[in-house]
Amino acid sequence: MNLKIISSTDRPNSNALRVSGYVESLYREKGVDVEVISLEDFPLEEVIGGRYGKKLPAIEKFREPIINADGLIFVIPEYNGSFPGILKVFIDYLPFPEAFEKMPMAFIGEANGVFGGLRSVEQFQMIANYRNALQFPERVFIPNVKDEFIDGEGLRDSFKQKLLESQIENFVKFVESARQKEMDQLTINS
Repeated sequence: MNLKIISSTDRPNSNALRVSGYVESLYREKGVDVEVISLEDFPLEEVIGGRYGKKLPAIEKFREPIINADGLIFVIPEYNGSFPGILKVFIDYLPFPEAFEKMPMAFIGEANGVFGGLRSVEQFQMIANYRNALQFPERVFIPNVKDEFIDGEGLRDSFKQKLLESQIENFVKFVESARQKEMDQLTINS
């Protein structure tokens, strides 16, 4: 299984990147091949001026591991009541519709406010739904992330920590099930 965690902001030293690194370590403990991809590294200079439909080697290289993943985990901060603009730009430069077609996805919201990125995750889920992703229903929200999250240790609130651990365990099963259904369908069609 090959999972990618998308740290969904280009803000340097972001909380999303810190949380993504921790989540990566939890998946690795379960023996999952996982990698964090930070939108801080998205080659934005390649798309300035709206270069849709053009061959963009840096964009293709950036998106290739994401397109070829078995599942995606989005760690999404809330900026100004929504998700970061770089996340939308990133999505706009993925192949449509195949990039997210039947792609298993999990969502973790984080914010300095009390709702923990609820708005940003729900708004992003509308896009994922439009792109026919397979959305895992166990979402995790980390409110007051600066106080709630401890690097290398996780969440101060044991209940929220258990929710995060449950999401990780069950998302692995969700991805395995989705991939098995896909293989079964290929067998039936051949």
